[in-house]
Amino acid sequence: MWRDYYPFALPIGIGLALLLLIIWSLIWKSIALWKAARNNHLGWFVAMIILNTVGILEIIYILGFSKKPSVDSPQPPITP
Repeated sequence: MWRDYYPFALPIGIGLALLLLIIWSLIWKSIALWKAARNNHLGWFVAMIILNTVGILEIIYILGFSKKPSVDSPQPPITP
């Protein structure tokens, strides 16, 4: 029946799991790419574009490397 028209069709459970995995990956990738671009981390940006790690590399970047270093510059004294 339907297999005659779609011989390579996936079962519904596998197709749904694949769809959820794609959505999961796109969410993490978009957040991480946004942060990498804003922080001028070109190496991370290129790595995340090329490598598809189902969100693992993106999560590592967001949690460990996306924070901007704080600059401890002394504030000039305020004189009235």
